[in-house]
Amino acid sequence: MANVDATLKAALEIDGATAVALVDYESGMSLGQAGGGNVDLDVAAAGNTDVVRAKLRTMQRLGIQEQIEDILITLGTQIHLIRLIQSQSGQGLFLYLVLKKDSSNLAMARRQLTILERDLAI
Repeated sequence: MANVDATLKAALEIDGATAVALVDYESGMSLGQAGGGNVDLDVAAAGNTDVVRAKLRTMQRLGIQEQIEDILITLGTQIHLIRLIQSQSGQGLFLYLVLKKDSSNLAMARRQLTILERDLAI
């Protein structure tokens, strides 16, 4: 099991990663962050909270009774990955990862983030 700081540090080691945050989507607050560059992670945490909430509301209205694994947003030069924490202790949290599109492998990044999420102790 890894703590929040160790998990964030490991996430930044994913090929192409530039920023990562652990976010509480009930409040929109970041519980920890690393990297960043030109990304304001506090603004990203609040904005991506709205994305997660909207998707959860939509799924509820559609009667979809599954859990979101991740949400992918692709931009011209970046990939933004939102990974909802599946463990009971991580209920209401997500990992937000920013990747450089030209130097990352999306499949590997998703796999590594899944492993980090599974090993995260909160």
